[in-house]
Amino acid sequence: MKRRKIGLLVALAFLSWLPRIGAAEPFFFIQLSDPQMGMFNDNKDFAQDAANFEFAVTAVNRLHPAFVVVTGDLVNKSGDAAQIAEYRRILGKIDPSIPVHSMAGNHDVGNMPTPATIAAYTQAIGPDHYTFRHQGLAGIVLNSTVIHTPQQVTEQLREQDRWLRAELARAKAEGAAHIVVFQHHPWFIAKADEPDQYFNIPLVRRTEHLALFREFGVRYLFCGHYHRNAEGRDGDLQNITTGPVGKPLGGAKSGFRVAIVRDNVIEHRYYELGELPTKIELTPPAEKTPAAKK
Repeated sequence: MKRRKIGLLVALAFLSWLPRIGAAEPFFFIQLSDPQMGMFNDNKDFAQDAANFEFAVTAVNRLHPAFVVVTGDLVNKSGDAAQIAEYRRILGKIDPSIPVHSMAGNHDVGNMPTPATIAAYTQAIGPDHYTFRHQGLAGIVLNSTVIHTPQQVTEQLREQDRWLRAELARAKAEGAAHIVVFQHHPWFIAKADEPDQYFNIPLVRRTEHLALFREFGVRYLFCGHYHRNAEGRDGDLQNITTGPVGKPLGGAKSGFRVAIVRDNVIEHRYYELGELPTKIELTPPAEKTPAAKK
């Protein structure tokens, strides 16, 4: 009986070291925002913008995330061929094994977008709204400028809204661990009911979209546009506004965000370009062995 008890204790100890059944391996992605070729020198050149972007791309290749998102304002002057070409040249230096998901900002399709400016963007860069998947994460990419300023693109907004609801339903039906929305404009900077301003989505459309996200269990919204960092919460819904890899505003510093995706949570941190890590540690401190903590 004593031997049987000891054997049972040994077996339980061994099982405690095994990975949890059904637990997905954590991974991380990198969010770059507002590289905005031409902003530093008011469209006279894009030397500094390119230098920042190339520095960030070198770090991306060293860290090798699961994927990269570029949350809008790829260029400073909508439709500028030279700025678009420079953005594409530098983006092309990212290791081809790392998926990259670019999206449109107001400087890419114009502060007052039209069907023509959206068509020009899709021809030069790619779709203005789409989905992607990585393990248990369902990424939904939106064209936020048509939500922010829809006066000349009302049909495009209606089409995107119909598509959005269908994609949210599909991701929920698939059992996605995380349904994450990526776009350029923040839905809100600090509070979900804050007044309208240049940097957030107008309240009339913000309210209905946030209700839709809550309906389908969205918890994370990753945005840019603000050229500095901010985080706002509305219950379980978190709006993460990431500072620029390009020119910062309001005393902020250029950099990018690293997001670690775990089964039940997405952890994230903004790194300034002068403090970029050499490695991303995916093991939570509480789960490290004593030897790993040293």
